[in-house]
Amino acid sequence: MTLWQKGYELDQQVVRFTVGDEHRLDLRLVSYDCQASSAHARMLAKVGILSKAEAERLVKALDQLRQLAEDGKFEIRQDQEDCHTAIEQWLTERLGELGKKIHTARSRNDQVLAALRLYYRAQLAAVESACRKLMASEKQFSKRFGRIAIPGYTHTRPAMPTTVAIWIGAFREAALDNLKLLSVAGDLADQSPLGAGAGYGVPIVIDRAFTAKQLGFKRVQRNPLYTQNSRGKIEATMLHALSQIMFDLNKLSADLILFSMTPFEIFKLPKEFCTGSSIMPNKLNPDLLELIRAKYHQIVAAEVELKSLTSNLISGYHRDFALTKEPVMRAFDTTLASLQMMTALIERLEVDREKAKTAMTDELYATERAYELVTQGMSFRDAYREIGKSYGKK
Repeated sequence: MTLWQKGYELDQQVVRFTVGDEHRLDLRLVSYDCQASSAHARMLAKVGILSKAEAERLVKALDQLRQLAEDGKFEIRQDQEDCHTAIEQWLTERLGELGKKIHTARSRNDQVLAALRLYYRAQLAAVESACRKLMASEKQFSKRFGRIAIPGYTHTRPAMPTTVAIWIGAFREAALDNLKLLSVAGDLADQSPLGAGAGYGVPIVIDRAFTAKQLGFKRVQRNPLYTQNSRGKIEATMLHALSQIMFDLNKLSADLILFSMTPFEIFKLPKEFCTGSSIMPNKLNPDLLELIRAKYHQIVAAEVELKSLTSNLISGYHRDFALTKEPVMRAFDTTLASLQMMTALIERLEVDREKAKTAMTDELYATERAYELVTQGMSFRDAYREIGKSYGKK
């Protein structure tokens, strides 16, 4: 039975179509919903709607359910639609009438948002941690190989000398910007929506600040309607941060794919991270890097999908919002896995010193020679032209 049951049977085709994969996706949210429901129960006791004993019984039961979910022993049936219905029914089966009281002063709308915000907070923290681990591996890589000179390129042509330290340092510095984006996204998500109801508040006195503090939110999202209008807006900010992380992994992958191939071979990929060909026995393929490179586009697509799904809607809740869960969850999964794989690869990546030395061709030093003439008193433009003659360029 659904939370909105009104005494008639919904057509089963409609059930399958409207629920889709939500009951499976929501398995990720059970623990967070239990956490939010526990805070809500304590708040109901604080304002006198529940007794202290009733709240304690609910919290204890929710802790048990949370453990079941974490152990993979809790199921959400398709006819239950989502984790929120499944949790309330589980509580009612065990606590009777008390289980029915957990939804007092709450809509499924703010309940969904609270669970999602807690999930977002945990996922953003995991991504931040993964970013920092990659940065640490890049730092160690720089300590090992940073002084080695390698060619720098513009227009995909040899340009000027650089070093491994400058090359890998560019990605570490980019990661610092990405951490700022993650922080902004996290700050937007760190608002408690509980008590906003379906977007227009609830006709009973509650304490929204109490539940926000219980759940560790920085603040209450005050305007009840904005809790719904911000759906898609906050998620888009998160996905943009993830897309920027994947943008850098895309570029790092492209560099390693090119400069580990013949004739460059400056970087040596660990064989354990390469695959083979079913027909060519000589091949060692950088499939891992190619997939990371491609997955950037999947994150961009998820960002576009999310923004498209949540635009052109009037203020308030719409079922369209339910379709935003999957691309967001997929984006977090993809980004975390990509960061972890890149970290593992960088930890075992090598630089071929001899190949790097061979790659440092004479033309890379043309600009340096021009400036040697400048230090002798020649204007830069004349020095530029003088050195250019050596390479048949005007």
